[in-house]
Formats: sequence, C-alpha cells, structure tokens
Amino acid sequence: MGLGRVELIFLCLVGLAMVHVSHAQNSPQDYLDVHNAARAQVGVGPMTWDNGVAGFAQNYVNGLASSCNLVHSGGRYGENLAGSSGDMSAARAVNLWVNERQFYNYNTNSCNGGTCGHYTQVVWRNSVRLGCAKARCNNGGTVISCNYDPAGNVIGQRPY
Repeated sequence: MGLGRVELIFLCLVGLAMVHVSHAQNSPQDYLDVHNAARAQVGVGPMTWDNGVAGFAQNYVNGLASSCNLVHSGGRYGENLAGSSGDMSAARAVNLWVNERQFYNYNTNSCNGGTCGHYTQVVWRNSVRLGCAKARCNNGGTVISCNYDPAGNVIGQRPY
C-alpha cells in the first residue's frame, strides 16, 4: 500500500521542519543568548555577533573536521572549543564552558579544583564581538569553536 499525495506532502513538510529546527538550534542568536545570559549574571554587557569572526571560526572548524581533535588555532582571537562524539547544539557547547563558573574564584582570580578559563573567556568584559561555528567530523562527531574579539584571559587581569 503506497502513500497518498497528502501523506507524502505531509512527510516532506515534517522533514523540512526538522531540518529547520536542527539549523535553528545553532543560529548566531543561540550562541549569543547563552553567552549574554552568563555575562549578565556578573554585570558584564552583551556581546554582538561578528560575521568576520564567525568566518574565521568556520574556516578553522572545517579544518578540524577530518580528525575532530580539539587543537586551538593560535589565531588572534580568544577561542573556546567543544567537541562531542555525536551532534552538539550551540547552547550545549556554551553551557559546558559556563558551567566552569563553579571553579572560578574572583577574589584570587584563579581556578580552584578544575578548569575555568573557558568560563572567564565567556564573561571577559573587553571581549565584545563573538563568532562561532560548528562542523560535523568525519567520524560522526561535532566540533564547535567560539572566537572572541578582542581576546580575553589576559594574565594578571580579572574578567570583570
């Protein structure tokens, strides 16, 4: 028993909607929302999206897709990387970095009991332009890079 025309159209529309939802979970606004929420919690102003910084991030993660190894670019921007063995959303990646907040001690400006440099870059007051990108790796994993302009994590300075 074959599908009728109405059922076929319905299935196509559902498929298109799912593709749109998947893409929508990785929009510039998705990256900005989580960054800016974390920044607001510590009294730091919002970031804005920068297509040039995002282009740098996209070019870089495209190059990482063959190995899916999280190796920093060494470029002029601040950079946070996240990876997953499957798909990963923008919000999930940024929340991984924001969750390092628990290890940051503002009074000593140091990390206690864990890594916190990704978090301090997210909330770095002088980093005001953001560009992020995602690539699917050859092994089915995902790599995400967010780049920050100007770069944060300046030794001897507090993020906010």
